[in-house]
Amino acid sequence: MRDGGSLPPLAGPRLLVVGPSWVGDMVMAQSLFATLKARQPESRIAVVAPAWSRPILERMDEVDEVVSLAVGHGQFGLATRRQLARSLQGRFDHAIVLPRSWKSALVPFLARIPRRTGYTGEQRLWLLNDRRRLDKSVLDQTVKRFVALGLPPEEAAGGDFPIPRPRLRLDTDNLVERRVELGLSSRPAIGMMPGAEYGPAKQWPLAYFRELARLLVVEGYEVRVLGGPKDAAAGEQIAQALPHTHNLCGKTRLADAVDLLGDCQQVVTNDSGLMHVAAAVGTRVQAIYGSSSPAYTPPLTDNASVHYLGLDCSPCFERTCPLGHTRCLTELSPERIKAAILDSPEMIARG
Repeated sequence: MRDGGSLPPLAGPRLLVVGPSWVGDMVMAQSLFATLKARQPESRIAVVAPAWSRPILERMDEVDEVVSLAVGHGQFGLATRRQLARSLQGRFDHAIVLPRSWKSALVPFLARIPRRTGYTGEQRLWLLNDRRRLDKSVLDQTVKRFVALGLPPEEAAGGDFPIPRPRLRLDTDNLVERRVELGLSSRPAIGMMPGAEYGPAKQWPLAYFRELARLLVVEGYEVRVLGGPKDAAAGEQIAQALPHTHNLCGKTRLADAVDLLGDCQQVVTNDSGLMHVAAAVGTRVQAIYGSSSPAYTPPLTDNASVHYLGLDCSPCFERTCPLGHTRCLTELSPERIKAAILDSPEMIARG
Protein backbone atom coordinates (compact mmCIF):
# COMPACT_ATOMS: atom_id res chain seq x y z
CA MET A 1 0.00 0.00 0.00
CA ARG A 2 1.19 3.47 -0.87
CA ASP A 3 0.77 6.65 1.13
CA GLY A 4 0.46 9.75 -1.04
CA GLY A 5 2.87 10.36 -3.92
CA SER A 6 2.18 9.56 -7.56
CA LEU A 7 0.66 6.32 -8.70
CA PRO A 8 2.62 4.58 -11.45
CA PRO A 9 1.10 4.57 -14.95
CA LEU A 10 -1.41 1.75 -15.23
CA ALA A 11 -3.80 0.43 -17.85
CA GLY A 12 -6.58 -0.04 -15.30
CA PRO A 13 -8.90 2.65 -13.96
CA ARG A 14 -7.70 4.87 -11.14
CA LEU A 15 -10.38 5.06 -8.46
CA LEU A 16 -10.65 7.44 -5.53
CA VAL A 17 -13.12 6.65 -2.75
CA VAL A 18 -14.03 9.27 -0.16
CA GLY A 19 -14.45 7.12 2.92
CA PRO A 20 -16.78 7.44 5.92
CA SER A 21 -15.88 8.87 9.32
CA TRP A 22 -16.77 5.96 11.63
CA VAL A 23 -14.92 2.71 12.36
CA GLY A 24 -17.83 0.42 11.56
CA ASP A 25 -18.68 2.23 8.34
CA MET A 26 -15.05 2.07 7.21
CA VAL A 27 -15.05 -1.69 7.74
CA MET A 28 -18.28 -2.01 5.77
CA ALA A 29 -16.77 0.09 2.97
CA GLN A 30 -14.47 -2.86 2.24
CA SER A 31 -17.48 -4.54 0.62
CA LEU A 32 -17.44 -1.74 -1.96
CA PHE A 33 -13.68 -2.02 -2.47
CA ALA A 34 -14.00 -5.77 -3.03
CA THR A 35 -16.82 -5.20 -5.53
CA LEU A 36 -14.74 -2.69 -7.48
CA LYS A 37 -11.71 -4.99 -7.59
CA ALA A 38 -13.79 -7.98 -8.64
CA ARG A 39 -15.23 -6.04 -11.57
CA GLN A 40 -12.03 -4.21 -12.50
CA PRO A 41 -9.08 -6.32 -11.32
CA GLU A 42 -6.52 -3.93 -12.83
CA SER A 43 -7.92 -0.92 -11.00
CA ARG A 44 -6.03 1.00 -8.33
CA ILE A 45 -8.07 2.10 -5.32
CA ALA A 46 -7.10 5.05 -3.14
CA VAL A 47 -9.19 6.03 -0.13
CA VAL A 48 -9.50 9.55 1.27
CA ALA A 49 -9.95 9.03 4.99
CA PRO A 50 -9.25 10.48 8.44
CA ALA A 51 -5.84 9.56 9.81
CA TRP A 52 -7.33 7.32 12.52
CA SER A 53 -8.66 4.93 9.86
CA ARG A 54 -5.24 4.05 8.41
CA PRO A 55 -4.80 0.90 10.60
CA ILE A 56 -8.11 -0.44 9.28
CA LEU A 57 -7.42 0.40 5.63
CA GLU A 58 -3.90 -1.05 5.83
CA ARG A 59 -5.44 -4.42 6.67
CA MET A 60 -7.56 -4.47 3.48
CA ASP A 61 -6.07 -6.25 0.46
CA GLU A 62 -8.13 -4.16 -1.96
CA VAL A 63 -6.78 -0.76 -0.89
CA ASP A 64 -3.66 0.39 -2.74
CA GLU A 65 -3.24 3.82 -1.17
CA VAL A 66 -4.48 5.83 1.80
CA VAL A 67 -4.85 9.59 1.34
CA SER A 68 -5.11 11.20 4.75
CA LEU A 69 -7.50 14.11 5.21
CA ALA A 70 -6.24 16.11 8.18
CA VAL A 71 -9.60 17.61 9.12
CA GLY A 72 -11.30 16.85 12.43
CA HIS A 73 -14.75 15.25 12.52
CA GLY A 74 -17.35 17.96 11.95
CA GLN A 75 -14.79 20.53 10.75
CA PHE A 76 -14.96 22.09 7.31
CA GLY A 77 -11.26 22.79 6.72
CA LEU A 78 -11.59 24.43 3.30
CA ALA A 79 -7.89 25.28 2.98
CA THR A 80 -6.88 21.70 3.84
CA ARG A 81 -9.37 20.28 1.34
CA ARG A 82 -8.11 22.61 -1.39
CA GLN A 83 -4.52 21.64 -0.74
CA LEU A 84 -5.40 17.93 -0.84
CA ALA A 85 -7.39 18.40 -4.05
CA ARG A 86 -4.40 20.06 -5.76
CA SER A 87 -2.22 17.07 -4.87
CA LEU A 88 -4.77 14.71 -6.47
CA GLN A 89 -5.30 16.53 -9.77
CA GLY A 90 -4.72 14.36 -12.83
CA ARG A 91 -4.31 11.16 -10.84
CA PHE A 92 -7.80 9.65 -10.92
CA ASP A 93 -10.47 8.78 -13.46
CA HIS A 94 -13.40 8.20 -11.13
CA ALA A 95 -14.33 9.25 -7.58
CA ILE A 96 -16.97 7.61 -5.39
CA VAL A 97 -18.18 9.67 -2.44
CA LEU A 98 -19.65 7.54 0.36
CA PRO A 99 -20.73 10.21 2.89
CA ARG A 100 -23.76 12.27 1.88
CA SER A 101 -22.50 15.61 3.18
CA TRP A 102 -21.70 18.60 0.97
CA LYS A 103 -18.13 18.93 2.19
CA SER A 104 -17.29 15.28 1.50
CA ALA A 105 -17.85 15.84 -2.25
CA LEU A 106 -15.65 18.92 -2.37
CA VAL A 107 -12.20 17.30 -2.78
CA PRO A 108 -13.08 15.25 -5.91
CA PHE A 109 -14.71 18.33 -7.45
CA LEU A 110 -11.75 20.59 -6.74
CA ALA A 111 -9.39 17.86 -7.98
CA ARG A 112 -11.31 17.90 -11.29
CA ILE A 113 -11.82 14.16 -11.31
CA PRO A 114 -13.82 13.51 -14.50
CA ARG A 115 -16.48 11.23 -13.03
CA ARG A 116 -17.83 11.84 -9.53
CA THR A 117 -20.41 9.41 -8.15
CA GLY A 118 -22.52 9.82 -5.04
CA TYR A 119 -26.02 10.12 -3.66
CA THR A 120 -27.89 13.39 -3.98
CA GLY A 121 -28.12 15.40 -0.77
CA GLU A 122 -27.11 18.61 0.98
CA GLN A 123 -27.32 20.76 -2.18
CA ARG A 124 -24.29 19.13 -3.79
CA LEU A 125 -25.82 18.62 -7.25
CA TRP A 126 -23.12 20.67 -8.92
CA LEU A 127 -20.30 18.81 -7.13
CA LEU A 128 -21.33 15.40 -8.50
CA ASN A 129 -21.89 14.51 -12.14
CA ASP A 130 -22.96 10.88 -11.61
CA ARG A 131 -25.77 11.46 -9.14
CA ARG A 132 -27.74 8.58 -7.65
CA ARG A 133 -31.09 8.71 -5.89
CA LEU A 134 -31.07 6.84 -2.58
CA ASP A 135 -34.14 4.64 -2.22
CA LYS A 136 -33.93 3.65 1.44
CA SER A 137 -36.69 1.06 1.07
CA VAL A 138 -34.54 -0.86 -1.43
CA LEU A 139 -31.06 -0.05 -0.11
CA ASP A 140 -32.07 -0.78 3.46
CA GLN A 141 -28.59 -1.42 4.87
CA THR A 142 -25.56 0.84 5.10
CA VAL A 143 -23.36 -1.71 3.35
CA LYS A 144 -25.84 -2.02 0.46
CA ARG A 145 -25.73 1.75 -0.02
CA PHE A 146 -21.96 1.64 -0.24
CA VAL A 147 -21.78 -1.28 -2.68
CA ALA A 148 -24.54 0.15 -4.90
CA LEU A 149 -22.36 3.16 -5.72
CA GLY A 150 -19.86 0.82 -7.35
CA LEU A 151 -22.48 -0.75 -9.61
CA PRO A 152 -24.24 0.50 -12.75
CA PRO A 153 -27.54 2.15 -11.70
CA GLU A 154 -29.64 -0.54 -13.37
CA GLU A 155 -27.91 -3.27 -11.34
CA ALA A 156 -28.19 -1.38 -8.07
CA ALA A 157 -31.85 -0.42 -8.54
CA GLY A 158 -33.40 -3.64 -7.26
CA GLY A 159 -31.12 -4.00 -4.24
CA ASP A 160 -30.47 -7.66 -5.11
CA PHE A 161 -26.72 -7.91 -5.61
CA PRO A 162 -23.86 -9.73 -3.87
CA ILE A 163 -22.35 -8.17 -0.74
CA PRO A 164 -18.73 -9.31 -0.27
CA ARG A 165 -17.90 -9.84 3.39
CA PRO A 166 -15.22 -7.59 4.90
CA ARG A 167 -12.03 -9.41 5.79
CA LEU A 168 -9.16 -7.74 7.66
CA ARG A 169 -5.66 -9.19 7.71
CA LEU A 170 -4.11 -10.12 11.04
CA ASP A 171 -0.53 -9.43 12.13
CA THR A 172 0.61 -12.35 14.27
CA ASP A 173 3.92 -10.74 15.19
CA ASN A 174 2.10 -7.71 16.55
CA LEU A 175 -0.30 -9.97 18.44
CA VAL A 176 2.53 -11.83 20.17
CA GLU A 177 4.16 -8.55 21.21
CA ARG A 178 0.91 -7.11 22.55
CA ARG A 179 0.05 -10.25 24.51
CA VAL A 180 3.39 -10.09 26.29
CA GLU A 181 3.23 -6.33 26.81
CA LEU A 182 -0.30 -6.43 28.24
CA GLY A 183 0.29 -9.47 30.44
CA LEU A 184 -2.38 -11.62 28.83
CA SER A 185 -2.68 -15.27 29.76
CA SER A 186 -2.97 -18.52 27.82
CA ARG A 187 -6.63 -18.90 28.79
CA PRO A 188 -9.11 -18.81 25.91
CA ALA A 189 -10.21 -15.21 25.59
CA ILE A 190 -13.59 -13.52 25.34
CA GLY A 191 -13.59 -9.91 24.15
CA MET A 192 -16.03 -7.34 25.49
CA MET A 193 -16.78 -4.01 23.84
CA PRO A 194 -18.99 -1.91 26.15
CA GLY A 195 -18.73 1.32 24.15
CA ALA A 196 -21.24 2.75 21.69
CA GLU A 197 -20.36 6.18 20.38
CA TYR A 198 -23.97 6.90 19.42
CA GLY A 199 -25.39 6.97 22.95
CA PRO A 200 -26.59 5.01 26.02
CA ALA A 201 -29.66 3.58 24.26
CA LYS A 202 -27.23 1.29 22.39
CA GLN A 203 -25.22 0.26 25.48
CA TRP A 204 -25.86 -2.92 27.43
CA PRO A 205 -25.58 -2.07 31.16
CA LEU A 206 -22.04 -2.11 32.51
CA ALA A 207 -23.22 -4.12 35.52
CA TYR A 208 -24.37 -6.81 33.08
CA PHE A 209 -20.98 -6.84 31.33
CA ARG A 210 -19.29 -7.19 34.72
CA GLU A 211 -21.53 -10.05 35.83
CA LEU A 212 -20.97 -11.83 32.53
CA ALA A 213 -17.22 -11.37 32.91
CA ARG A 214 -17.39 -12.92 36.38
CA LEU A 215 -19.37 -15.90 35.07
CA LEU A 216 -16.92 -16.45 32.21
CA VAL A 217 -13.86 -16.30 34.44
CA VAL A 218 -15.41 -19.05 36.57
CA GLU A 219 -15.79 -21.08 33.36
CA GLY A 220 -12.05 -20.74 32.68
CA TYR A 221 -11.90 -17.81 30.28
CA GLU A 222 -9.85 -14.64 30.15
CA VAL A 223 -11.87 -11.47 29.50
CA ARG A 224 -10.48 -8.58 27.46
CA VAL A 225 -12.39 -5.31 27.59
CA LEU A 226 -11.58 -3.25 24.51
CA GLY A 227 -12.39 0.30 23.49
CA GLY A 228 -10.96 3.77 23.15
CA PRO A 229 -9.82 6.23 25.82
CA LYS A 230 -13.43 7.37 26.31
CA ASP A 231 -14.31 3.82 27.39
CA ALA A 232 -11.56 3.53 30.02
CA ALA A 233 -13.85 4.26 32.98
CA ALA A 234 -16.42 1.79 31.71
CA GLY A 235 -13.71 -0.81 31.27
CA GLU A 236 -12.51 -0.25 34.82
CA GLN A 237 -16.04 -0.67 36.16
CA ILE A 238 -16.24 -4.04 34.43
CA ALA A 239 -12.76 -5.33 35.27
CA GLN A 240 -12.07 -3.93 38.75
CA ALA A 241 -10.96 -6.68 41.16
CA LEU A 242 -11.97 -9.47 38.77
CA PRO A 243 -9.19 -12.01 38.13
CA HIS A 244 -8.24 -12.77 34.52
CA THR A 245 -10.10 -9.66 33.37
CA HIS A 246 -8.14 -6.94 31.57
CA ASN A 247 -9.28 -3.39 30.98
CA LEU A 248 -7.51 -2.58 27.69
CA CYS A 249 -9.62 0.48 26.84
CA GLY A 250 -7.33 3.30 25.75
CA LYS A 251 -4.24 1.08 26.11
CA THR A 252 -4.14 -0.23 22.56
CA ARG A 253 -3.95 1.21 19.07
CA LEU A 254 -6.67 0.38 16.57
CA ALA A 255 -4.27 -2.02 14.82
CA ASP A 256 -3.70 -3.79 18.14
CA ALA A 257 -7.45 -4.13 18.68
CA VAL A 258 -7.76 -5.82 15.28
CA ASP A 259 -5.21 -8.46 16.26
CA LEU A 260 -6.44 -8.91 19.83
CA LEU A 261 -10.01 -9.41 18.59
CA GLY A 262 -8.81 -11.93 16.04
CA ASP A 263 -7.21 -13.84 18.93
CA CYS A 264 -10.48 -14.05 20.93
CA GLN A 265 -12.72 -17.11 20.92
CA GLN A 266 -15.79 -14.84 20.88
CA VAL A 267 -16.78 -11.26 21.60
CA VAL A 268 -19.74 -9.68 23.36
CA THR A 269 -20.48 -6.28 21.94
CA ASN A 270 -22.93 -3.47 21.49
CA ASP A 271 -23.76 -2.36 17.95
CA SER A 272 -20.48 -0.51 17.52
CA GLY A 273 -17.48 -0.05 15.26
CA LEU A 274 -15.48 -2.75 17.01
CA MET A 275 -18.36 -5.17 16.44
CA HIS A 276 -17.72 -4.83 12.71
CA VAL A 277 -13.97 -5.22 13.25
CA ALA A 278 -14.53 -8.46 15.17
CA ALA A 279 -16.80 -9.78 12.42
CA ALA A 280 -14.18 -8.89 9.78
CA VAL A 281 -11.42 -10.87 11.54
CA GLY A 282 -13.61 -13.97 11.75
CA THR A 283 -14.26 -14.05 15.48
CA ARG A 284 -17.68 -15.23 16.64
CA VAL A 285 -19.81 -12.24 17.58
CA GLN A 286 -22.48 -12.04 20.27
CA ALA A 287 -24.09 -8.78 19.14
CA ILE A 288 -26.45 -6.90 21.45
CA TYR A 289 -28.91 -4.46 19.90
CA GLY A 290 -30.94 -1.87 21.78
CA SER A 291 -32.19 1.24 20.03
CA SER A 292 -30.68 0.26 16.67
CA SER A 293 -31.70 -2.53 14.32
CA PRO A 294 -29.77 -5.62 13.21
CA ALA A 295 -31.63 -5.33 9.91
CA TYR A 296 -29.89 -2.02 9.17
CA THR A 297 -26.32 -2.56 10.47
CA PRO A 298 -25.86 -6.30 11.03
CA PRO A 299 -22.48 -7.88 11.68
CA LEU A 300 -21.38 -8.95 8.19
CA THR A 301 -20.60 -12.55 9.02
CA ASP A 302 -22.36 -15.89 9.33
CA ASN A 303 -20.47 -16.42 12.57
CA ALA A 304 -22.69 -14.30 14.78
CA SER A 305 -25.58 -14.51 17.22
CA VAL A 306 -27.79 -11.44 17.37
CA HIS A 307 -29.54 -10.59 20.63
CA TYR A 308 -32.48 -8.31 19.88
CA LEU A 309 -35.82 -8.34 21.66
CA GLY A 310 -37.80 -6.47 19.01
CA LEU A 311 -40.09 -4.76 21.50
CA ASP A 312 -43.06 -2.69 20.33
CA CYS A 313 -40.94 0.44 20.79
CA SER A 314 -37.94 -0.99 18.92
CA PRO A 315 -35.98 0.13 17.04
CA CYS A 316 -36.34 3.78 18.03
CA PHE A 317 -32.84 4.83 16.79
CA GLU A 318 -32.65 7.35 19.67
CA ARG A 319 -29.48 8.16 21.60
CA THR A 320 -31.32 7.88 24.93
CA CYS A 321 -34.45 5.85 25.64
CA PRO A 322 -37.46 8.15 25.03
CA LEU A 323 -39.51 6.04 27.47
CA GLY A 324 -36.85 6.07 30.17
CA HIS A 325 -36.65 2.30 30.77
CA THR A 326 -34.27 0.85 28.13
CA ARG A 327 -36.04 -2.51 28.45
CA CYS A 328 -34.64 -3.52 25.07
CA LEU A 329 -31.29 -3.88 26.85
CA THR A 330 -32.08 -4.56 30.51
CA GLU A 331 -34.22 -7.57 29.64
CA LEU A 332 -31.24 -9.25 27.97
CA SER A 333 -29.67 -10.97 30.98
CA PRO A 334 -25.99 -11.90 31.46
CA GLU A 335 -27.09 -15.52 31.91
CA ARG A 336 -28.68 -15.47 28.44
CA ILE A 337 -25.48 -14.22 26.80
CA LYS A 338 -23.37 -16.71 28.76
CA ALA A 339 -25.58 -19.55 27.54
CA ALA A 340 -25.24 -18.34 23.95
CA ILE A 341 -21.44 -18.30 24.30
CA LEU A 342 -21.19 -21.76 25.84
CA ASP A 343 -23.72 -23.29 23.44
CA SER A 344 -22.02 -21.95 20.31
CA PRO A 345 -20.55 -24.53 17.87
CA GLU A 346 -16.99 -23.44 18.70
CA MET A 347 -17.42 -24.05 22.41
CA ILE A 348 -19.20 -27.35 21.92
CA ALA A 349 -16.35 -28.50 19.67
CA ARG A 350 -13.84 -27.54 22.37
CA GLY A 351 -15.74 -29.78 24.75
